[in-house]
Amino acid sequence: MTAGVHLPWQSLGTRLPEPQGSGPRSGTATPLLALEVDLRPVTFRSKRKSAVRVTIAWFCLLAFLPAIDAADSRVEETARKTVAEEADAPKGSLVIIGGSERFRERELWDTIVELAGGDGAKIAVFPTAASGQPAKSCAKLVQTLNRAGAEAFVVPVSWNEVDLDVKDAVFDPELVDRVRAATGVYFIGGAQGRIVDALLDDDRQRTPMLDAIWDVYRRGGVIAGTSAGAAIMSHVMFRDAPPPLKILQNGVSMGEELDDGLGFLDKRWFVEQHCLVRGRFARALVAMHSQGIPFGIGVDENTALVVKRGYEASVIGYKGVLIMDISQAERDPSMDIFALKNVKLSYLDRGDSIDLRTRVVTPAEEKLDDILLDPNADDYDPYFDHRMFYTDILGNAAVADLLGRLIDNQKAEAIGLAFSGLDAKNQPSDGFEFRFYRGPDSKGWYTEEFGGEDYTVLDIHLDIRPIRIAGPLYEHRIAVEEKRRETTKPTKE
Repeated sequence: MTAGVHLPWQSLGTRLPEPQGSGPRSGTATPLLALEVDLRPVTFRSKRKSAVRVTIAWFCLLAFLPAIDAADSRVEETARKTVAEEADAPKGSLVIIGGSERFRERELWDTIVELAGGDGAKIAVFPTAASGQPAKSCAKLVQTLNRAGAEAFVVPVSWNEVDLDVKDAVFDPELVDRVRAATGVYFIGGAQGRIVDALLDDDRQRTPMLDAIWDVYRRGGVIAGTSAGAAIMSHVMFRDAPPPLKILQNGVSMGEELDDGLGFLDKRWFVEQHCLVRGRFARALVAMHSQGIPFGIGVDENTALVVKRGYEASVIGYKGVLIMDISQAERDPSMDIFALKNVKLSYLDRGDSIDLRTRVVTPAEEKLDDILLDPNADDYDPYFDHRMFYTDILGNAAVADLLGRLIDNQKAEAIGLAFSGLDAKNQPSDGFEFRFYRGPDSKGWYTEEFGGEDYTVLDIHLDIRPIRIAGPLYEHRIAVEEKRRETTKPTKE
């Protein structure tokens, strides 16, 4: 129980501090003072009682005036801090693209150019992640941006086939000034390690070129990136990681599978790309847990998450974005292999938005006007009524398919497996069970207004457990038949 004095003006937003020695974290519930004081006029039969009560009231008021002033000061200080944080926050936008973007999809390119200022926007294209010729790698991209109204140009910061060494280029005053004068920056795909190695110095500090990119972002410009260019958006990123199953089996460590990103996004969020097509949500969960990052964004191919002012995020493109929440997840410390309980997954589709500060999701208007799927509501009427078992939960879009079918199903849970068929072909092998289940907070929306079957799904729970796959996983029927004949063959007397 919270101890304190109730005063009428508390409704104005001033909260008195709790006395020391009380409150939920104090270890004791004994209040120093617990008087109910009401300063409104009251009629008493005894004038003496009235006078005593008013005297007590004014005594308490005078005694607590310093505390009220202190509380007001803290409120004002908090307000100033919030305003200062808002002022310090970048005014620009991020366009986080999951990879394999289509050049003919006008929505993505029009969005980037609009966020960079519209027609005539100067967009600096960085080919740094590419392994091939930078000019060739960027030619189609520059053409596409210019067709959308931009004046894009290639910045020769590359590890391949340029006249200027990459470590000299990021300190070149002329190049740095040209990037700083731009209103947008675009990182192409490839190997994200090349980007951070170029833009961070030997001490892993920002180079002048990276400072210029940050200036663009702070002023209100756009930072866009695809695939590797999306991975660098978070403070921590995968550098050169093996497939998701290997990550589940062997874990990750900073400086090997993981590296520093460029940190354009809030440090509480991890970014994964090619997420649904390649089943990378699983490796993202391992990385997040390893580094204590509570939330993750998994952007699928030909899809982008547009983030304005650091937190106003919306989905555009062909597919969707997976939101991963391990803030309340638990791991069994006795296990020497990855196992996690009570992960929460949400799937956001095109047109959906999320506030990255509060994690409040707003579905697209088309879904809000269509079918609400609330398993805890009396009028819940799901379309599906079958058990779900996925033999390869890391397969192409398997997790997105499962989430949609689970929120729209009479059955409240689904199972998926992750294992190597080659390893299990002839002998037992290790794998993982993914148990997805609905909770009291799970709900979804459905529409066909976009021309397909589109779901928004919130808060499906997930437990991941290591398992042993029996081997051999399968046998050919002819071999089984031969074994049967051999065992049933009559013996010679």
